[in-house]
Amino acid sequence: MLLPVTRPAWLSPKVARTELLSGLVVALALIPEAISFSVIAGVDPSVGLFASFTMAVVIAVVGGRPAMISAATGAVALVVAPLVREHGLSYLIAAVIVGGLIQIALGALGVARLMRFVPRSVMVGFVNALAILIFMAQVPELTGVPWAVYPLVAGGLALMVFFPRLTTVVPAPLVSIAILTAITLGAGLAVPSVGDRGELPSALPAFGLPDVPFTLDTLAVVAPYALALALVGLMESLMTAKLVDDLTDTHSNKTRESVGQGVANIVTGLFGGMGGCAMIGQTMINVKNGARTRLSTFSAGVFLLILCLVFGPWVSQIPMAALVAVMILVSFATFDWHSIAPATLRRMPWGETIVMVTTVAVVVVTHNLAIGVVVGSVTAMVIFARRVAHLATVTAVPDSDPDRAVYAVTGELFFASSNDLVYQFDYAGDPDEVVIDLSDAHIWDASSVAALDAVTGKYAARGKTVTVTGLNAPSAELHDTLAGRLS
Repeated sequence: MLLPVTRPAWLSPKVARTELLSGLVVALALIPEAISFSVIAGVDPSVGLFASFTMAVVIAVVGGRPAMISAATGAVALVVAPLVREHGLSYLIAAVIVGGLIQIALGALGVARLMRFVPRSVMVGFVNALAILIFMAQVPELTGVPWAVYPLVAGGLALMVFFPRLTTVVPAPLVSIAILTAITLGAGLAVPSVGDRGELPSALPAFGLPDVPFTLDTLAVVAPYALALALVGLMESLMTAKLVDDLTDTHSNKTRESVGQGVANIVTGLFGGMGGCAMIGQTMINVKNGARTRLSTFSAGVFLLILCLVFGPWVSQIPMAALVAVMILVSFATFDWHSIAPATLRRMPWGETIVMVTTVAVVVVTHNLAIGVVVGSVTAMVIFARRVAHLATVTAVPDSDPDRAVYAVTGELFFASSNDLVYQFDYAGDPDEVVIDLSDAHIWDASSVAALDAVTGKYAARGKTVTVTGLNAPSAELHDTLAGRLS
């Protein structure tokens, strides 16, 4: 029996139009950012632009999150900049390839499963910090510039807010970019343009291995940067994938995405690119424009190459004000305004708010989303441990036998809650037989077993016996394995 063949969604003319137009908007927004990140990394603009092209095209095929944009990013640029300064471009390319191999290995080992330990409050902080960083990145484009930039930005914002009320056939950001470019050229306005960021490439990237000695000494030089690139790239990509999952109410394959990022970086390195990862701002543009398939990601990369090689002279004349307006609107739409509403803050547990604020603060200070997520997650774990630690209690239970003392232990026993366990018993005043009932408790770690051993030892020193009862199966297994063997 033949199974029915499901036609890909992007083959629908309506879906394809949305995907292609969104990819074009993303490609236009990628050009100035890729050039900026090339400057940060200390390489020629073509290195960042080619990286954005290869990352987008490859990840569209091998990635696990449709509609997510991967390209050259600021996080990767910051990581590799010292390597470029000290050893040059060839070592950077070698680091990108090695970093890709590390990402494939980490993906195969299941690093994506660690995302389950990222709490919602960290995710909210990640989103809000992302919005703030996107906005902050536009501030330099609005300072020390000709006065005409400000009405252009305001006009671009107005167009993107009101144009969708007329029609949604064409993405409002694309209309805004086209109209502002026409106004700038027609009126002869002297405002910063895309071309002011750097010269666009005029030839295709060349395939080849990096020009470095293939020795252990070379590996020792590039390995630390490759590892940092791999970890930062995976963190940002997986967080972005989770964000897109939430925005689109769909699920993505995080393991495939992790391996796909590695494959994309290897290909990028072989074509002389600076490497990259998921590009959060451009991904938000893509998703907000209605893109949902791999076609938008693939077309963004293809359009980027075409815009640079074929339409470079025209693209160079696009005013930066048009792209700034797009990114400002993206930052506004990305921020979770509900999370800071007074009504929400009044209902939210203080620990959740602290985690969110900590995540935002660390990201804004370091300009590194990965560091913010790690610090936020650790803060959430500490607060959770502190909260749960107070839920473990020891209560003396009346017993009909005067020669026996019974204690009931309730709650979760782990390193934070079991430290005070040893102080909850009356060692001197209790009779010779003591029963500790753990029917309403659970033992989670060796610290709890050691605490019970300490209680048993204190009673034994006074010639008294202790019986531990009520252990559930996992607790009994852990207790029987470790009891009496930890000191």
